[in-house]
Amino acid sequence: MSLLRSDLWCAAFVRRHNDLGNMCVVARRGDPIAGQVFIEVDHLDGTVSLFTPAPMAGRPDSASLVFQRRFSRVEPGKVRERIAREVEFDPDLWVLSVDFRGDDPGIEVVG
Repeated sequence: MSLLRSDLWCAAFVRRHNDLGNMCVVARRGDPIAGQVFIEVDHLDGTVSLFTPAPMAGRPDSASLVFQRRFSRVEPGKVRERIAREVEFDPDLWVLSVDFRGDDPGIEVVG
């Protein structure tokens, strides 16, 4: 089974969070077919977490996107710097930004 297109997955993620009352936007559009997806979570307390695609070796056999927690509740500048470095390397990536007080944005996360 193949993965869902990046643009469709991102649209569903944004819609789901907005329907739940969490402000969620596409902060950066990437390749609609196979762009990597980064999720920036603003915890509304001055801290931000960042979820990035998990390495292929760490992914279970599934057709869904799988993430790893790159940063957990750090200062926003640290996350912005990391995203900027990634964009230099891969300009086709997506960045989704969600305002969410909790720690589980409803995605599959590996260890």
